[in-house]
Amino acid sequence: MSTENEGTAAPTPPAAPSAPPVPVAASTPDPAASSAQPVPGAEQTQQLPPTPAAPAYAQPQDQPPAYGHTQPQPQPEPPAGAPTAYGAEGWPPPPPAVPAYGGQGGHGGGWGTPLHTDGAPQPKPKGRGGLVAAVLAAALLAGGIGGGVGYWAAQRGDEPSGSTTITASTPKDIKREPGSVAGLAASALPSVVTIEASAGDGEGGTGTGFVYDEQGHILTNNHVVASAANGGKLSATFSNGKKYDAEVIGRAQGYDVAVLKLKNPPAGLKPLALGDSDKVAVGDSTIAIGAPFGLSNTVTTGIVSAKNRPVASGDGSGGKNSYMSALQTDASINPGNSGGPLLDGRGAVIGINSAIQSAGNGGFGGGQAGSIGLGFAIPVNQAKNVADSLIKTGKPVYPVISVSVDLQAKTDGAKISEQGAAANELVDPNGPAGKAGLKPGDVITEFGGRQVDSGPTLISLIWTYKPGDTVKLTYLRDGKPNTVDITLGSRVGDK
Repeated sequence: MSTENEGTAAPTPPAAPSAPPVPVAASTPDPAASSAQPVPGAEQTQQLPPTPAAPAYAQPQDQPPAYGHTQPQPQPEPPAGAPTAYGAEGWPPPPPAVPAYGGQGGHGGGWGTPLHTDGAPQPKPKGRGGLVAAVLAAALLAGGIGGGVGYWAAQRGDEPSGSTTITASTPKDIKREPGSVAGLAASALPSVVTIEASAGDGEGGTGTGFVYDEQGHILTNNHVVASAANGGKLSATFSNGKKYDAEVIGRAQGYDVAVLKLKNPPAGLKPLALGDSDKVAVGDSTIAIGAPFGLSNTVTTGIVSAKNRPVASGDGSGGKNSYMSALQTDASINPGNSGGPLLDGRGAVIGINSAIQSAGNGGFGGGQAGSIGLGFAIPVNQAKNVADSLIKTGKPVYPVISVSVDLQAKTDGAKISEQGAAANELVDPNGPAGKAGLKPGDVITEFGGRQVDSGPTLISLIWTYKPGDTVKLTYLRDGKPNTVDITLGSRVGDK
């Protein structure tokens, strides 16, 4: 796999009536009634549809006015023998001491039962009129009761002891646990720096690094500082805005690792804790910190998407590629994140963010594009070995098997070159592979128990070890597999 490095609130209501009001019979509306305002909370809960009824005639003038009317309206005298209805201007008369419900027996007429002018009960009406009047009286009674209850409830609702109003309370201060993303980021940010590199000709860029030790060493990518490695200018700015000049102590192009040193480091530097990249599992949480597109102190999150992903990365400048058996993450990584830490769920560094897959040109490498959820980090175990070597000697040390690999071969494995140089240069007879019996044309298919599918994959796997380690290697010769043990040699510096 080849990728690119990413660089640069009402008036008081009237008292409830002692008996339910009776709706006005069909007649000319009273303007005063139409302008009366309803009592809040005492409205009838149901509007009855118009019901045909016997014509309403006026009560004797000693009856009280209807609720809501300011003046009784004169009405024509009822014809002889016509029933009297209690309607527009008056309340119904009080019921007898012992009422007769519905006019069926009892003493005298029932409440709502019309009387003759001599006080004798009116004969029972024929047809549906009596039924309609009874239904109407019952509905009005129910409506009056409902209105009274509503009014009572409204009055009760004004009393503090019966209030059901819920008042929103002021939220308490947010407490962020130390193990939360916010807590981990707050702890790590003071140890992350934004690096600015510039060459004498003005070439340069922005990247990221993090405090490696209390002496002021900063760990980052080689491609972040390469332009200023020879006489250029470097600076490191902390999250508090304080800026310090820096210099390159050592860099390893093949690993894409570099170490800087602050010229006048501040007291109290806090190195980031290093994790164990070998123990990382796919699905583990990740936090990336950096300066994407120059936006310093940016924090993104994701998971480990894959492990041991063979990656050959370059910065598009035509220089040699870097190789890594990378940690893949979907945490957003963009140009400027390079060299920044990839943290695990505890806040420990598990990798150095180094490369991204770009979709800008439909594939890997070339062009400066943004994150598409495929970022790659150098495992911290490897980066630590390289950093320690650079701090001690200023030079990188690479494990080797001393063979020339054909990076363009279309084979399922890493093919040892057969041409381009003398045989003893393609396979050093005194090197680890030569001593194990490998020859030009052999195809290496496994290394350390891991599948090898190409030359870059082989290189990235070799560089996960140290010089002197013994590793099992399987190769094909004439289609037949062979397995041997190889003790890795070493090479100092970049070629």
